[in-house]
Amino acid sequence: MSAAPLPPSTLPRPLAPLLPGSAMLGVLGGGQLGRMFVHAAQTHGYRVAVLEPDDASPAGAAAELHLRAPYTDSAALAQLRQACAAVTTEFENVPAAVLRELAATLPVSPPADAVAVCQHRALEKRCFVQAGVPCAPHRVIESAADAGSAAAAALLPGILKTARLGYDGKGQAGVAAIAELPAAWAALGAVPCVLEQRLPLRHEISVIVARGRDGVWVHLPVQQNLHRFGILAVTQVPPPDIDAPTAAQAVALAARLAQALDYVGVLCVEFFVLQDGSLVANEMAPRPHNSGHYSIDACDVSQFDLQVRTLAGLPLVAPRLHSPAVMLNLLGDLWFAAGPEPRTPDWAAVLALPGVHLHLYGKAEPRRGRKMGHLTVTAADAAGARATALRAAALLGLPAF
Repeated sequence: MSAAPLPPSTLPRPLAPLLPGSAMLGVLGGGQLGRMFVHAAQTHGYRVAVLEPDDASPAGAAAELHLRAPYTDSAALAQLRQACAAVTTEFENVPAAVLRELAATLPVSPPADAVAVCQHRALEKRCFVQAGVPCAPHRVIESAADAGSAAAAALLPGILKTARLGYDGKGQAGVAAIAELPAAWAALGAVPCVLEQRLPLRHEISVIVARGRDGVWVHLPVQQNLHRFGILAVTQVPPPDIDAPTAAQAVALAARLAQALDYVGVLCVEFFVLQDGSLVANEMAPRPHNSGHYSIDACDVSQFDLQVRTLAGLPLVAPRLHSPAVMLNLLGDLWFAAGPEPRTPDWAAVLALPGVHLHLYGKAEPRRGRKMGHLTVTAADAAGARATALRAAALLGLPAF
């Protein structure tokens, strides 16, 4: 499915495609998302440079060139510009100013302005409202007066979230009454926050859209997600509890946001399905997303293939789900299931199950809450994928879903 291109006057300057095998691509960030981008790019014959200060970078270990420097290092950025024909980012907290600087001489996707919106919850909420995409009632909290206001009280019970740098459940606190709000704001550092009204949720879903410089867009199937303690635990595709009209509406809203942002690249939009069946947007990620990892094994075009295509200016084709899938997130807690010392999970038992695909991210040290890998289970039908995934979860000591 694709939307009509934008009018020519609003499109970025056309660029010649970077044909497979013809160039080096750059990525800012060296974690697992960068690593999977590197693998997808190399499959197309591109070489990849990673800018990441961590010596033990999973992406850096896979790339042809690892520039070990901060993202703002002028010498490293000059080297990246010299070596690469185009640059992307693996996560949203790369300084937007760096992306703007690189974009002066190179194709960069996603665009800096879109990344800046996704870095700040208040700007993100404003984008939702301006694009006509429903979101939770909310208010920006920037002072003690804001935290004690009647307008804030009207949103309670709610969730207070830092405007910047919150992810995987970090940087947020539940607030039941107005008397609790000033202390919660102070505990989060008295930094700008967004207070969101708590809504009656039925399900969580996400949509991953890829949009090219010509305005053409495609999307992955809608994903149904289960979070535990603020971290994604399980993704199921097709979504077992989402009807076709709701899925189509979620795709349309995600595409509307991509167009409003004049987006180029891969964008994930997370939605809540409320008890009455309506949709509200939760947040956006200007990059591939944990909930889209299943696409490597279950689709003919993965989210990382789409990232490569949008960056290189290659044609976008609609991904096809060839196998129903369940993705299990593998956190470092698994290594500590038997005691205080880390112990490797029984991968042999898990891999003996049919349709199991194990992806480990090359992180040397397991830590509780750290994303160490994921497991994708594919099958001929959704029931078979779920049944095998439940067996794998039981073998690993993960809760059922």
